[in-house]
Amino acid sequence: MTLLRDHDLAAAFDHAAPRYDTLVSANPGYHAHLRRSARRLGLPDGGRGMRVLDLGCGTGASTAALAAVLPYAAITAVDASAGMLRRAAAKRWPRRVDFVHAPAEGLAEAGVTGPYDAVLAAYLFRNTADPDRVLAAVRDLLRPGGRLAAHEYTLSGRATDRAVWTAVCGGIVLPAATLLGDGPLYRHLWRSVVEFDTADAFAARVRAAGFARVRVLPLPGWQTGITHTVVAARPGPDTEGAR
Repeated sequence: MTLLRDHDLAAAFDHAAPRYDTLVSANPGYHAHLRRSARRLGLPDGGRGMRVLDLGCGTGASTAALAAVLPYAAITAVDASAGMLRRAAAKRWPRRVDFVHAPAEGLAEAGVTGPYDAVLAAYLFRNTADPDRVLAAVRDLLRPGGRLAAHEYTLSGRATDRAVWTAVCGGIVLPAATLLGDGPLYRHLWRSVVEFDTADAFAARVRAAGFARVRVLPLPGWQTGITHTVVAARPGPDTEGAR
């Protein structure tokens, strides 16, 4: 199976959007983990006076995490799937949340411009055709010293973690998704994790994109060694020498 990309991936997410929240809610800790990654941005004062970009917002779970952790920040939530974005925008949000339909590779064309104080990208980079290009765009959107939290399925490199991921997908996720008519998308999502960077390799990719203070932080529960938050900052006066 070839991984889905660009229009084909957006179309698969469009098709899955009505059932997406039901499937992810069956994942223990899914929403709590997103809130933990939002907290790991380390923004002070509830984000008062700050701009935050939620890149790859899907149906809004990551947006809700940001809104909970940073109640005073202005949040721009972006996704390439019109179907997922419609589901997100239909939920109840404070006025400070705006939704934009755009691929991660086409933010400027959609009018998404910086500077942002922080970017949360949940389950995004492994689903892009050119993650290095997207990382460069994110860096350019951040103010000097601005922060990135990439919340991502990035395996530790241990064979046991890969085996757990494959067992969960093969035994639970793929059968359920196939019954709901979304098998192609979830087969892509399983393979996209197996074929993407390990956590340390992704951290090295983030450093190569020009970020400082890059750290790999684990998440608890069954996803330990499978899902990580990679946090980083655009170099600025407070990050000099902190590579």
